[in-house]
Amino acid sequence: MHTKNIFSEGKPLEDVEKALIMIHGRGASAQDILGLAPLLNVEDYALLAPEATHNTWYPYSFLEVPKNNEPWLSSALDLVGEIVTDIVWQGILHENIYFLGFSQGACLTLEFVSRNARKYGGVVAFTGGLIGDRINRAQYSGDFEQTPIFIGSSNPDSHVPVERVMETTALLKEMNADVTEKIYENRGHTISHDEIDLANLLVFK
Repeated sequence: MHTKNIFSEGKPLEDVEKALIMIHGRGASAQDILGLAPLLNVEDYALLAPEATHNTWYPYSFLEVPKNNEPWLSSALDLVGEIVTDIVWQGILHENIYFLGFSQGACLTLEFVSRNARKYGGVVAFTGGLIGDRINRAQYSGDFEQTPIFIGSSNPDSHVPVERVMETTALLKEMNADVTEKIYENRGHTISHDEIDLANLLVFK
């Protein structure tokens, strides 16, 4: 299972009003995702990046039947939940907690916030969608209260079908999120400068 291995940058939690949880992709590290920070408007945020055991949050594709990715998936979701609890304990409001993930980390990010929907500061998902062989509406509840969410992805993408991205956007909107989705043609499995610009414009205002 995932150990509570969390890296932090930016300002200390006790000195800020805003916190950003950054979740890396498969095969990457906390330091990799923290490397995006200089490109984002997060100078006054505390940055927290958990690192997955063996650098993967769950073993199989996010489109696999969920039980096949257990117990890793539940462990990863629990870890994100523990980080949120720690941030709130430090006095930061949920509406000032932000999330960002890439690829497998974007899937985990979207899964966590959708299972725990409420007013957050904002969510950035660079190439991701809700987890499972199909979207199980029954496990998502709450009201995002117009939380800004940006999802960017490629068509096609080697790991994330554009259909799942669109299904995810539809469900998030149904849950009262303010979603901006942008699909890039043949961009490849990466993060583009345009996505960074949109994340700053829409979420990290």
